[in-house]
Amino acid sequence: MKKIVLVLFIGLMGLSLTAQDKAAKIEFKSETVDYGEIQKGADGVRVFEFTNTGQAPLIISKVSSSCGCTIPKKPEDPILPGKTGEISVKYDTNRVGPIRKAITVISNAETPTKVLKIKGEVKAADGK
Repeated sequence: MKKIVLVLFIGLMGLSLTAQDKAAKIEFKSETVDYGEIQKGADGVRVFEFTNTGQAPLIISKVSSSCGCTIPKKPEDPILPGKTGEISVKYDTNRVGPIRKAITVISNAETPTKVLKIKGEVKAADGK
């Protein structure tokens, strides 16, 4: 009886290890977007590009920002293995001053939570 239980246990462990090999993996081209110096009211949309380098479809379930001044948008459809996708971020450039914000991405990837960053500075029209 012990041998049967041991064989079943080893078989189940082998299946779970195989299932883990088939995980989605998210790899960003860059985890930081630098706006540099931009003028007040300028286009605040920037894009984080990524690739699913895993073996399973990547599903991004949630993308959130550290501030209401930044609006992220995630892809709605799964990203198949080897394919690329984009997360767009729109910063409210009517706020003059430094930009230091974080965008949290939650997915079914091997590393389920990723934190992306945007930085830069919004200058007033008179250069201040």
